[in-house]
Amino acid sequence: MAPWKYFQLNSPFFNEQRDIFSKLDMDQRIPEQWRLPQFLDIGNKEPSSYPVFVKPEWGQNSRGISRADDTQTLQKIRLNRGNTKLNYLIQEAAPGKREFEIFIIPSANINNAPAVISVTETINHSDEDYPVNGIYNPSTGYKDISNELSRVQMLALWHHLKPIGSFRISRFGIRADSIEALFTGEFHIIEVNLFLPMPLVLLCENRCWKTQLTFCIHAMWHLAKVTKSIPPSQVHKSVFFKKLKHAKSLKLTSNIRSTHMRSNNEHA
Repeated sequence: MAPWKYFQLNSPFFNEQRDIFSKLDMDQRIPEQWRLPQFLDIGNKEPSSYPVFVKPEWGQNSRGISRADDTQTLQKIRLNRGNTKLNYLIQEAAPGKREFEIFIIPSANINNAPAVISVTETINHSDEDYPVNGIYNPSTGYKDISNELSRVQMLALWHHLKPIGSFRISRFGIRADSIEALFTGEFHIIEVNLFLPMPLVLLCENRCWKTQLTFCIHAMWHLAKVTKSIPPSQVHKSVFFKKLKHAKSLKLTSNIRSTHMRSNNEHA
């Protein structure tokens, strides 16, 4: 399998006008009962309540995300952003006591049951109520809870998420009060990751390396099958290089913002 074809897995959802997998685009696909209020932060609107998360319209692994607990903090975040050309969104904090990541690879016939589905709970070891979880946060840990759900429950979760889009690979960030709430549909979707998202089960402390290796081999085998199912008629898009450009811009902006915030704190 030609490796560059992996970058075309979800290219039908790639916004060529904005050169990104847009969170705003994806937000419109999420059913209203699971959708969080969010808007493009261009200075003409203020949140109706706090806390809120300020996040780049495109991003992965929580890079570039900040939390504002009040108007003063939000204004500081906006000022520290500088003159970046990146678009940022403001999203209300999701209700729910627990955070989960659902990784899915469908079968080669994407209308059938998923070939791979894993449920990972994101656990934050700090005392924050609304932490910015991610691989760059040292307080964030992961626990694989897939074995705690039955096949029937997994399929119920799949049937909730499948109508959002015919994705060939995806990872859903979800907030809910309990594991049971996942398959009963009582949750909110924080975001949907489509650009070759990492299966966070590979970072879970409760899974040994042999289990993780088995999962990886299984997932890659099915991912290759799904990649072969891309029809020749699908329009090829320059996803990788445009993604790389935005990733560099986001990294630079994040570094500048961190420097500004450290400087402000030192002078406070």
